[in-house]
Amino acid sequence: EVEAVHPDAIDANSLLHLAAHVERYSMHPVAVTLRNAYPNEHDDCDVSDVEEVPGQGVRAMVNGRQVVAGSSRLMESVGAQWRPCDHKGAIIHVDGVYVGHIVVADQVKAGARESLARMRAEGVQRLVMLTGDGGEVAEQIGGSLGIDDVRANLLPGDKVAAVEGLIASKPEGTTVAFVGDGINDAPVLARADVGIAMGAMGSDAAIEAADVVLMDDGLDKIAEAIRIARKTLAIARQNIAFAIGVKLAILVLAALGLAPMWLAVFGDVGVMVLAVLNASRTLRI
Repeated sequence: EVEAVHPDAIDANSLLHLAAHVERYSMHPVAVTLRNAYPNEHDDCDVSDVEEVPGQGVRAMVNGRQVVAGSSRLMESVGAQWRPCDHKGAIIHVDGVYVGHIVVADQVKAGARESLARMRAEGVQRLVMLTGDGGEVAEQIGGSLGIDDVRANLLPGDKVAAVEGLIASKPEGTTVAFVGDGINDAPVLARADVGIAMGAMGSDAAIEAADVVLMDDGLDKIAEAIRIARKTLAIARQNIAFAIGVKLAILVLAALGLAPMWLAVFGDVGVMVLAVLNASRTLRI
């Protein structure tokens, strides 16, 4: 949520106006927050040539004037004389000629701690936060949620490297899953053993790259997805073992001349019916 607006040379409403326009077409959570903070964003202003700079911000032409909104790193790349801020949160600087910055602070999602506890109950051994936000904010949020490892100030490429490191060091027989929703998360979702996209706010790129897509942004659905997947795989393994076991037994009996016709029919149709009935138990998960 927007916590503070610090204009420079223009008023606060105009600063929000510019930021919302630059972020008009982005699905990044920060962009959505800025648009929500300026409810009159859909006016007659002309927005064109929008370009997202991964992990840094967005630049666009607003009424024929280039406006850049993003991190201090992006400001430096365009030569803007940005000003620091003491507020905790993500600082979104706005520049055509520097006009100020907006403080966007993360709010802990209701039920997040309980959702993470459910993940641990389902066997998740380690929880890692990978974020492009500043270290102080990330540590505060991570500490409040009991995250095991918090890594901040990461660009998309840094997230990929972090996940590759986790994959390389994971214990035998374990899986690294990555949960994300933004376009910047797409490479990491594709690289992880299992990529999980949050579908409600997820970008098309993230959804396309993921192995699992959750149809809303509820963290509790992650533990539920793990439980459903394990139960489904267990039932599939039961069916495989049952079908192969019965058919092998019938083959042995047939080789000994002890397999009547009804047993052959059971080995084909009967096994299929029982396997389908067993599989239907997934509907009750």
